[in-house]
Formats: sequence, C-alpha cells, structure tokens
Amino acid sequence: MTEKFVPTPEAAEQGLYVAYAALSTMAVVPIYFGSFASLKKWKNPKDKKSKKKKSDDSDDSSDEEEASESMSLEDAYMFPVFGSMTLFGLYLVFRYVDKTYVNYLLTAYFGLLGVMATTQVGVHCVAPIVKLVGVDVDRWHLTLTKKKKELYAAKFTILHLIMMVASILLSGYYVATKNWIASNIFGICFALNAIQLLSLDSFKTGMILLSGLFIYDIFWVFGTEVMVSVAKNFDAPVKVIFPRLFFGLPATEAYQFAMLGLGDIVIPGVFVALCLRFDQHLAGTKNPSLGRSTRFGKPYFTACLIAYALGLGTTMYVMHTFKAAQPALLYLSPACILSVLITGLARGEIKEVFAYTSEEGIEAAKAKAKEEEEKKKEASSTKVPALVKDESAEAEKTSSNSDSEQEAGEKRKVRKRKGGKSQKKK
Repeated sequence: MTEKFVPTPEAAEQGLYVAYAALSTMAVVPIYFGSFASLKKWKNPKDKKSKKKKSDDSDDSSDEEEASESMSLEDAYMFPVFGSMTLFGLYLVFRYVDKTYVNYLLTAYFGLLGVMATTQVGVHCVAPIVKLVGVDVDRWHLTLTKKKKELYAAKFTILHLIMMVASILLSGYYVATKNWIASNIFGICFALNAIQLLSLDSFKTGMILLSGLFIYDIFWVFGTEVMVSVAKNFDAPVKVIFPRLFFGLPATEAYQFAMLGLGDIVIPGVFVALCLRFDQHLAGTKNPSLGRSTRFGKPYFTACLIAYALGLGTTMYVMHTFKAAQPALLYLSPACILSVLITGLARGEIKEVFAYTSEEGIEAAKAKAKEEEEKKKEASSTKVPALVKDESAEAEKTSSNSDSEQEAGEKRKVRKRKGGKSQKKK
C-alpha cells in the first residue's frame, strides 16, 4: 500500500501562491479584453445627419456591432433576489437529488453553451490576425422568413465554421474527461461574452447592483453553508480553477483545486466596462470625431481595474490567512465603487458620473417608453367600443323615454277630448 503524498509546508505555500497568481490572471484578463470588446463606435449625439448606412463605408459594413443587453435600475434591485432563489434552489436539488444525474444535465447544458461561447471568442481572436495578414474572407447572410416576416437572420464567415468545429471537439473532450484546463477555457469564454454583451445603463445602477450582491455574498457565505456547498457540488464551467500544488505533485495524486466563481469576475467586470465607456463618453464630447479609436484617456477604467485587482488580492490574502472561504464581493464591491467615487471627486466630475447614462440605457428607456405607449393605445382602443356602446345605449334609452312620454301625452289629450264631449252631451 502506497503512502499518501504530503507536500512540505514550503512547497504547499509556494503552490498556493502560484494558484492565486493564476486565478488573478484568469480574472483580470477577461475583464480587460471584455471591456474593450464592449466598446462601440463613438457617435456624436449632437450630429443630426442622416443615420443611413453608406454602401461604400467599408468600416461600418465590415465591423459588426453586437446587440447588448442593458441592465436597468429595476434589474439591479431584483438581481440579488433572483440570484438567491436560484442558489437556494440548486442547494435543495443537490441535497435531495442524486448529484450525479444533476451534473449530467448541467454538463450537457453548459457543453452546448460552451460551443457558442468559444466559437464567438475564437472568431474575435482569429479575425484580427486574418485581417492583418490580408486574407479576404467572404461573408454569408442567412435569413429565415415566413410570409415576408423575418424570423431569424445571421451573418457568418468561414472562420465561424472553423471555430465551431474546434469548439465542438473541445466540448466533447470536456464532457468526456472533465479536464480542468478545458473547463477554464469555457469559463473564461463565458466571462468574456458576458462582459461584452451585458451592460449597465448608469453608475447608479452599477453601484446598487454591487451593493446588493455585497449583502448577498456575505449572507450566503457567512450566514449559511449554501454557497460553499453548491460551489463544491456544481460540476460545470461556472468557475475558474487551478491546482493548489501544480509543480512537484506525483502523477498518481489527484489535484486539489483553488477556485474563483465567474460571478466574482463578470459582475465587477461589467462595472469596469461601464467605466471604460464613460471614459469614451468624456473623450467623445471633446472630440466628436473619435470614432472607433481607443486612444483616449482612461482614468476611471484604470482606477477601477486596479481597485479590482487590489480587492481580489485582499480576498486571497484573507482566505489564505484564515484558511476559510471568503465572499469575494465583500472586498470587490467596495473597491470598485470607491475607485469611481474617489476618481470623480479628485477630477471634479462627480456630477458627470451620476448624470451619465449609457447609449444602451437610453435606447432601452426609449424602447420601454414606446412599448408602454403602445399598451396605452391598445387599452384605449379596447375601451372606445364600450364607451360607444354605452353612449348608444343611453341614446336609445333617452329616445325610448321621450317616445313613451309622447305617447303618454297623446293619451292624456285623447282623454281630455273624450271628457269634454261627454260633458256637452249631458
């Protein structure tokens, strides 16, 4: 019987430092690149020229801007509530259902999502290289219609097909082996896509979201065993992991992993991306012809990204010192919020910070107002026939009453005449 390998305290300590450095890198890199991927071409709001796309404008036609989902103030308030319901639901499922079958279902689901996420990230990574080399890639348009109504539309190139095949192979490898490197690739791609596609409409929304999740994380980690239990049983690429002892571990020994949840990357990440878009807004108001250039001052983005790295380092330091799991947002939320407030106060732009609303937020507000207006119109249109009906009924009623009154009056006249005749006869 072979003895269990026990590393020396020095080797275990060094192994943890390597794991912390790897986790920090896998957290900061997606936030940095995802923030820049979320930037769109700067459009001067004062420019009243027509918004028609020119056919000879190769820049606009070749570079697609993906639609992003804007998070409003109401969403920020409800996010911790729905998050708590989902987390507790998973806890009950893992407690009362065989986790093997649950993880089979989750593996299939996240394997499918992983194909789409890695395909998208792969295309974004390979396309600039292909463009730099000078290779011209044809673009296909797929449109599904039914009775002149567009049901689905997609644009893709040969790069999408190649990366999709590679993603399917990677997903199959992950499902078959549950390899931790493949899991990290999926996790990083999920984080990149989420930071790129999910946007906050204002700093007020971002601060309320981070504050709500600050309380959420503290309650579920310190107040209950729910968060830690779900994290240990949830066998899906919703976290980045790294071995606690990577170098010097015998091949026969299984890895013990340190982990960081994707929520601790994505939620602060969308706030950091908001800071970068605010920097672009400040630069664009001064330079209306900014366009797609990223060569502008980034004081808020830099401050928030550094604050995130320091907050993450503090989390790992406390976790290493007390040898216990820590809610990362306990340190990350205040770090990100304070970085923006301090930068705004130092630059004298605190009013601009709280007055800022992203372009996505403005469009979402307009769409919501338009939808409410249409609902009001529909409601009023449904009420009009009833009013007309009531008015016609009243008209009929009044006409019938007048008719009955006329009939009664005629009867009285006839009676009077008859009475007069009878008196004459007498």
